[in-house]
Amino acid sequence: MRRIVASRVLPRAEAETSLKPRAGIVEELAGGEGRFGAAAGPVSSYERLVELEDAGGDLVRVTETIEYRLAIPFFGWLFGIPIRRALARGDGRIPWWAPPDRVDARGSTFLGTLAAASMVGGYLGGLLSHTIAFAGREFDASASAQGAAGIAARFGGVIALLLAASAADRLGRRRVILFSAVAGCLLTALGALAPTLLWHAAAQALSRPLGLALLVCIGIAAAEEMPRGSRAYAVSVLGMAAAAGSGIGIVALPLADLAPWGWRLLHVLPLVALPVLVRVARHLPETLRFERPHVTARMTGHLARFWLLATSAVLANLFFAPASFFLNKFLVDERGFSATAVAVFTVATATPGVIGVLIGGRLADTRGRRPVGAVALVVATVATTLAFHAAGYPLWLWTLLASVIGSAAVPALGVYGPELFPTSLRGRVGGLLAITALVGSAVGLIVGGAAADTPGGLARALVPLALGPLLVAALVLIAYPETARRELEELNPEDAGLRTAGGGDG
Repeated sequence: MRRIVASRVLPRAEAETSLKPRAGIVEELAGGEGRFGAAAGPVSSYERLVELEDAGGDLVRVTETIEYRLAIPFFGWLFGIPIRRALARGDGRIPWWAPPDRVDARGSTFLGTLAAASMVGGYLGGLLSHTIAFAGREFDASASAQGAAGIAARFGGVIALLLAASAADRLGRRRVILFSAVAGCLLTALGALAPTLLWHAAAQALSRPLGLALLVCIGIAAAEEMPRGSRAYAVSVLGMAAAAGSGIGIVALPLADLAPWGWRLLHVLPLVALPVLVRVARHLPETLRFERPHVTARMTGHLARFWLLATSAVLANLFFAPASFFLNKFLVDERGFSATAVAVFTVATATPGVIGVLIGGRLADTRGRRPVGAVALVVATVATTLAFHAAGYPLWLWTLLASVIGSAAVPALGVYGPELFPTSLRGRVGGLLAITALVGSAVGLIVGGAAADTPGGLARALVPLALGPLLVAALVLIAYPETARRELEELNPEDAGLRTAGGGDG
């Protein structure tokens, strides 16, 4: 239980305003005799007690005592000080860093728990890109062979990805999230035993799809539970958590310098997450939308939306997949970076992307998904292309710009998949969209891998591939519907009348 005690001497008229319920980060409910509870907010318990004492003349001493317990598992320490300051300020405003629509205790617990699971998914999803250059070095594999291994790892498990994601529509989001996380960690550890690049790719073909299915189902669960004005914000939080999970792999990358086999240690690290997943299981309920009766919809009436998003996924990954996958190889082979230098570069340029993700999520909820997503895509594409043609400090600056501005596209566009399809199709569609993204990735990796063996080849190959995400930006402005602040049931009439209570009202 946390406690705030504040005492101030105020004019009587101003002092009496403290006896009214507030509607800041916590929406208060009057309890009588200067006592207030919480009607909504990120707290599992809350009480504000106000005592007035005459201070002479027109002055009154106001003593406020606030006792509360945060309903944010895993990350309560991160929000502890900002929430304390917001409550102590007591001005009735929702802070800029908080969800635009107030989230209740259930929603706060749900989002915090999903964020912890997202870190696991982020680590599993990014591990192949982090380690492939060092695995290739141990196995004496060319860039083309590394690209082929990346394609095999991506497509080897498409059936597992589709089955896992589709199972979320039959078994529930919670079961698939927990299964994918645990199985993904265990299978990733098998990669530490790889005697050849082929074995390494096979192990990743089993574990990486589970990491993708985990992130798909987490995004669906968040969209179904968050208020309608905070869905993109939730995606931004989950995106930051996934990036943090991927960042753990980057921070641990110096292990690859210990020995030629040092990269294998990064495959063992996910086992550390297993005790955390036990706690995730305790905190994570099933979404209210899935639990309530819902119609069984057919894909037939949703093909136009599906192909719009699928085309966008292919075009975007033509460019971003090879740019991400071969970045470490580019830094090591063409810019002379060590594994430690790669880790420093990545942390220094990627960490500020948190700013873009958070601001992008809030703007996508308040100003609309389409303008935020389109601008972020264009800036990320241009800046990334220029980074691969740069050296020295321009390389750092262009990569930093791509990270900060480009990260805003994650919440702005990542929320469309769960939003544009009914409850009974969200898992299946999420899996299919992930597979179409793999198609774009495969083509990009083939082109990038063939070019990356020649100095400067990757930079030249990325120029025509950059047309892909630029076309996506045009599609976003021309063809995408605006979904900000609209109920899921409004976007999907099949689910009309199935609104949930509390934090899951859309």
